[in-house]
Amino acid sequence: MNNLYKKSIIGVGFAFICQIQASFSQVTLDANGPGNTYELITNVFAPGNGVSAVEAPDLFHPWTAGGNRHITEVYDNDLLRYVFEFYSHALLDNEPVDPTLIDRQRVEIKTYAPSPDNLKGTIGENIIYKWSFKLPMGFQPSTNFTHIHQIKAVDGDDSSPIFTLTPRLGTPNKLELIYVESSTSGSNKVSIVNLLPFLGNWVDAEERINVGGNGFYSIILKKHSDGSVLLSYSNNNIATIRPDNSFIRPKWGIYRSLSDIGNLRDEAVRFSGFSIQELPTLGLSANNFEENPITISNPVIEKIELTEVILKKYNRIKLYDIYGKKIVELNCLTKNIDVSNLKSGGYIIQFYNGENKSETIKIIKK
Repeated sequence: MNNLYKKSIIGVGFAFICQIQASFSQVTLDANGPGNTYELITNVFAPGNGVSAVEAPDLFHPWTAGGNRHITEVYDNDLLRYVFEFYSHALLDNEPVDPTLIDRQRVEIKTYAPSPDNLKGTIGENIIYKWSFKLPMGFQPSTNFTHIHQIKAVDGDDSSPIFTLTPRLGTPNKLELIYVESSTSGSNKVSIVNLLPFLGNWVDAEERINVGGNGFYSIILKKHSDGSVLLSYSNNNIATIRPDNSFIRPKWGIYRSLSDIGNLRDEAVRFSGFSIQELPTLGLSANNFEENPITISNPVIEKIELTEVILKKYNRIKLYDIYGKKIVELNCLTKNIDVSNLKSGGYIIQFYNGENKSETIKIIKK
């Protein structure tokens, strides 16, 4: 991290820089053995909020074998450590978020509104999600939906998730990456692969998002045992948040339709190694995930100093406030850009050269 972050700065400026520095940290969630599983999950994803980072049908179906809970911690003989196991019972579980909906059921974990800011994705932020999962042999998806991961929008147009990983019953069964730009756009299956290679194997997932109307999204799923790629998708010009959303957030677990209940069975899906990390910049390569060397020294006082790398690669700049409103656009770059007239606060900048554009970069104006 830039050494300027580490200097002592008094007053509001110090508090603001510390907040931004924390947002670039990595938050991890790992199983640590049986007992207090919901509390462990919530202490990481929504500290101070009871067990509300967990959505499980425990009240509707107090499952005795699981200690009246639908997520437990079990020892995994492949990974040689404790992992989370999510249980979904086709004929007994319900939809705990809205029990009036009798056509679906879920057991999921999440970040949400009470979660710390560095666990919620807002415009201009760059996020890496990592986790591992294992679908059991014989896993039986629905002809409708069986989501095992969602990127959800919050507020405004938030009825449908933006991205989902969705196993689908078919000939053969498939795993689909589904993208929904808006409530009126319909769904787009941007990647479809055979489900069979996933069954009975641990899979490592890495998902990268630049949050914005013209953002970046990539995901790669690799077989844990040998690193072979099972699914890979990347798009460097895609809406990863909708115009009236406040933020985006992740969910993991089993969320499935009961409309095709005859094809469903009780399932136990394992998850491990959850990680959420915000970065000042985000590499745009889905193949190697290398960081882009473009950097800006923070905080900024009167001018933004551009590096030689930026000056060689780009010739235009746009600067936005934290709400995505364009404040400045310059069609000619110089080494120093005067921002002395800007109010103190957070801003987002992006560089351009023709149709090419950089990742977004956060700056703090003192």
